Amino acid sequence: MENVGRKRFADLGLKGHVFVVTGGASGIGLASAEGLVEAGGKESPGAEWGEAEKRIVHEWGSSLHYERVDVTDTGHLNETIEKIAKQEQRLDGLLAAAGIVQVTPAVEYTPEDAMKMMAVNYNGVFMAATAAAREMMRYKCRGSICIIASVSGLIANKKMLSPVYNSSKAALIQLARNLAMEWSAVQPDGTGGIRVNCISPGYIRTPMVEKVIKADPAAKEAWEAENMMHRFAETSEFKTAGLFLLSRASSFMTGNNLVIDGGHTAW
Repeated sequence: MENVGRKRFADLGLKGHVFVVTGGASGIGLASAEGLVEAGGKESPGAEWGEAEKRIVHEWGSSLHYERVDVTDTGHLNETIEKIAKQEQRLDGLLAAAGIVQVTPAVEYTPEDAMKMMAVNYNGVFMAATAAAREMMRYKCRGSICIIASVSGLIANKKMLSPVYNSSKAALIQLARNLAMEWSAVQPDGTGGIRVNCISPGYIRTPMVEKVIKADPAAKEAWEAENMMHRFAETSEFKTAGLFLLSRASSFMTGNNLVIDGGHTAW
């Protein structure tokens, strides 16, 4: 067993470790990528970056590598993750944060709308996780996969008609449990030892949430009133949550759903 818990804060150190972050262009994905790099890890965020986010590459230099990936293109996704692992001769984990939302009454959803939502929010995460696990097993790297779900997978959101989004996030919570069951134990051939957990955030100031509020300004007041802290979270408040789940600090934690919602689901 690795040296866990014997040196103050060393369990959070990721020096020499390699991670893939999907959805790393903004929101929790970007904040998490920053946190992992600050802890010494190397990241390859797969997403489409704008100029504002490119500052991270300049600031952190060779520790952060950008790859443009559409998570619904499974072939390209597999190739990209395999390339990263081959280049570094290891892969220690994945943070899967890619996701989209569509606010539409259920009776107005088309089959195409639903399929697009599930293709990104569920299939994209599932395929990213299996691609990462495949490489982690190839290089016999014991590590961790962190899936970004949502409290929307636990509740029906007031002032937000998003039945397929909520269903996709509920599916991710169950997916994490099943992948944890399959991959967490170390096998006789040295593969496995891959912990899988998810984070379910409450309402955060992300571009995706701001888009919903712009369409329905009353949603902001309603959502802030729904949690015990009466405010939205900032993405920076999630920087160390992903770090915790991807590091040795959470070495006996798998199949869990870490809810960070300002008390939204506690009352």
